[in-house]
Amino acid sequence: MKFKAEINVMPHKELLDPQGKTVSNNMKNLDIMGVEDIRIGKRIIMTLDAADKEEASSKVDNACKNLLANMIMETYEFEVKPFG
Repeated sequence: MKFKAEINVMPHKELLDPQGKTVSNNMKNLDIMGVEDIRIGKRIIMTLDAADKEEASSKVDNACKNLLANMIMETYEFEVKPFG
């Protein structure tokens, strides 16, 4: 069975996000006022085969822990849905 996983990887809230800080600081140059904070992460879409949703979730979790997210600096969350 095919599944689609939508994964969001973000820096830990406790850590400085220099990329987000730079974007946030430059909003005023675009006359965009009132922006308090920006955090920049990555969004990953994965299509995979698995026997069921539980197996698909296990595969996605394993990929996140071992490859897609730096567990020292980042957190992740994901949602797995049947594909199609």
